[in-house]
Amino acid sequence: MPRRRRRSRVSALEGGRGEEAPPEAAAVPSAPLTSPQQTEAAAAERILLRGIFKIGRGSCDVVLSERALRWRPILPERPAGDSKYDWLCKEEFIELKDIFSVKLKRRCSVKQQRSGTLLGITLFICLKKEQNKLKKSTLDLINLSEDHCDIWFRQFKKILAVLEYEGHALSLLKECELQGFDGVQRFFTGIQTLEPSVVSVGGDGSASEVAHALLLRAQKNAGMETDRILTPVRAQLPLGLIPAGSTNVLAHSLHGVPHVVTATLHIIMGQVQLVDVCTFSTTGKLLRFGFSAMFGFGGRTLALAEKYRWMSPNQRRDFAVVKALAKLKPEDCEISFLPFNSSDDVQERREQGSPKSDCNDQWQMIQGQFLNVSIMAIPCLCSVAPRGLAPNTRLNNGSMALIIARNTSRSEFIKHLKRYASVKNQFNFPFVETYTVEEVKIHPRNTSGYNPEEEDETASENGFPWNVDGDLMEVSSEVHIRLHPRLISLYGGSMEEV
Repeated sequence: MPRRRRRSRVSALEGGRGEEAPPEAAAVPSAPLTSPQQTEAAAAERILLRGIFKIGRGSCDVVLSERALRWRPILPERPAGDSKYDWLCKEEFIELKDIFSVKLKRRCSVKQQRSGTLLGITLFICLKKEQNKLKKSTLDLINLSEDHCDIWFRQFKKILAVLEYEGHALSLLKECELQGFDGVQRFFTGIQTLEPSVVSVGGDGSASEVAHALLLRAQKNAGMETDRILTPVRAQLPLGLIPAGSTNVLAHSLHGVPHVVTATLHIIMGQVQLVDVCTFSTTGKLLRFGFSAMFGFGGRTLALAEKYRWMSPNQRRDFAVVKALAKLKPEDCEISFLPFNSSDDVQERREQGSPKSDCNDQWQMIQGQFLNVSIMAIPCLCSVAPRGLAPNTRLNNGSMALIIARNTSRSEFIKHLKRYASVKNQFNFPFVETYTVEEVKIHPRNTSGYNPEEEDETASENGFPWNVDGDLMEVSSEVHIRLHPRLISLYGGSMEEV
């Protein structure tokens, strides 16, 4: 079967008139061949429909089952052992979860306003490209029979049906009343989800703000006191992230690549995964929800960048890094952490509402002068760190990465920073320590990050600067970071694929 891919037509999604029939040499999108194991699994599936359609250049025996659409070319019988013949007879398939829309394909002339000559059925599908990227494509099932196509079209519509009634999603969104949160960029109905969805189009600041708003709203709906939350409830609405900012760490970590089309297709396909979230609190009061944080160099760099917002994002970032390195100084603090126990059943602990911080005998403490402290619940992939700021962390493994850089010379610290952009291990330095933890407490020994006798643009009377998901947070006392497994649903591919 020819493998040349036919150009996808966006107009087909809009159902515009004047659509031409595909040329005779048009080929189908490259679909995976069926392995013997897949053939056995297919035989066990319940067949919904079976018929003959023209796919590409030839007629095919097409079978629609509960999980996939499969087709095999109809060829005249030949002797067994013909390798070319065996290859041509290979069965191909597309999983139903990769189909996001269907329409009747017609050839319409200028005089025909609503209908035209029926050509068959067009399926709109989502295919893998490369490096975690996705692409949209179409598959044409050509058959001129109105009755035959109508039966198949109705079956596909039944499979893709998502909402109970017109306006269902809108009524649910109105009940949420999330308009008060500035970070909510756009609402829309997920094509393959029964619930409404929230989409953030922007960078890390917008994404983090929307996630915080959704989680905060979930606590209020559950009747919880939002100032003091030990065991938060999961957010009801899934969140989609379309990267459109100067930094897209969260979207990059979620999809494996900062690709707008890939992010959009994950939302359209309704591919959702649960992601771990941290709570940041001080003196028992909740400050915010987040995914990652930096204290010390990372916080001071962001505080400097915020003072030069008249610059472009890239210039502001580079300028702040250079200036923070020029005035590099350690923070004197005490760090307590609860190591991650992989044998613990995090799901059971969450359901029972038993915070691990009750086990005081398991806490460990280190103290001294630290140039930077990072706490990350996600890998934090970005352009300056292709492998991630915390490459050993996953989105939902129930743990955080605690990365500590003790006081050292400026040149050695710069070497450590440069390693993030290379394939070498950025943690292979004597002054860098890494831990896998569930909770962290960072207690600065100074009473405040502000000293009027020092010329420091990052100093503030409000406290020490923290970089939480790219947002500046100033706290003058101890900060307690807890990990809450799988607290929010984000649109993205499976962890194994990413």
